[in-house]
Amino acid sequence: MTPPPTRPTAPPTDTSLSSGVSSACYVKALSDADIRARTDSYFNRTREIVTRFGDRAVTYAVFIRRPVLAATAMLEKWLENVARERGIEIIVETVHPEGDWVGAGEPLLYLTGFFSHLTDLETLILQKLGPACVAAHRAYQMALSLPKAQFLAMEARHCAGYEMQELMAYGASVGSRAAQKEGAIGFIGGANDATAAFFGRANGFGTMPHALIGYAGSTVRAAEMFHEVYPDTDLVVLVDYYGREITDGLAVCRRFPELAAAGRLALRLDTHGGRFLEGLDPQESYAVMARHVPEAIRRYRSEGELRYLIGTGVSAAAIWRMREVLDEAGFDKVRIVVSSGFGVTKCASMADASAPIDIVGTGSFIPKLWNETYATADIVTYDGVESVKIGREFLLPSFRRAEAEKKKRS
Repeated sequence: MTPPPTRPTAPPTDTSLSSGVSSACYVKALSDADIRARTDSYFNRTREIVTRFGDRAVTYAVFIRRPVLAATAMLEKWLENVARERGIEIIVETVHPEGDWVGAGEPLLYLTGFFSHLTDLETLILQKLGPACVAAHRAYQMALSLPKAQFLAMEARHCAGYEMQELMAYGASVGSRAAQKEGAIGFIGGANDATAAFFGRANGFGTMPHALIGYAGSTVRAAEMFHEVYPDTDLVVLVDYYGREITDGLAVCRRFPELAAAGRLALRLDTHGGRFLEGLDPQESYAVMARHVPEAIRRYRSEGELRYLIGTGVSAAAIWRMREVLDEAGFDKVRIVVSSGFGVTKCASMADASAPIDIVGTGSFIPKLWNETYATADIVTYDGVESVKIGREFLLPSFRRAEAEKKKRS
């Protein structure tokens, strides 16, 4: 049995690009028994067959069928930990640096090792790669759409368990850093402590849920309770519980004029999609937009986009109206926080309407179509000899080298 052939390896990952990865639960090595139980059975059977008939050194290419941003650090760290626990060698070549755009079908990683060491890892490898890369791409698009807004990652409640949450938060952090390189503020943190490290934080952000307002009996009283317990924390107050966003928002501002003047008070709009913000209806929503961004109404391209502009829920008109009344009342330093369905399309619609948003709370970087997250792995060399199934020749190292040479010459 020969050792795995040497492949060029990527430079060491810059740990500053992968905050929180080393301490993540999802990168911990699993026991062989857990790996066997969680992988597809035909990989377990392949391992038995290869062990009996003679092992070979192989190289896998791992790719996704849609454009994404490279978010591979979670997988790389997991492979490092598994290799250490098993006492084996896995050579990882990262084709694209973390946060780089990757075209559909382009390999993200080449993994080299013995066939018997890698085959039963394939299922878990694919689970750890595709979703994070798609989430990174969506977070990047959202942050670039609203480059002056701060984003908070609020994915936890929408995830199917903590493993998914870690992947989503990690993906959002990668997409955010890519957007920050292009001038966006991006994601400044998340909603809980466990994933805060991905954003370079020790703790999650958040003030009050709707339930606290119901408990307090009024929006102002809930704000008073919060401020009494957390006087040094900036006050972010939900104002839609009673359907009086304007009335209750202004009441909170008048109750805390010092915080308002210091920029330490924010009102969060989370208006239910079944009704308009207080005082708005279709006609008045059009009027608000006409006062501030009349051209946005002329540019809308779909019914969905029109709803984001002048419809129910947290629309551009609702945000403009809240900004309008705050400024008229002398509370121009009070910030506006928005939430409720702020995915890629809604963020783009808000940007088109120049909506005066300070902070976006969202978990909508979670992939909308889960089948877009499906990653695939194919062996491309056996003992250094290239071989791949028909139709996947684009994964071969020689093909990639030839493409790179063409680009150099063009």
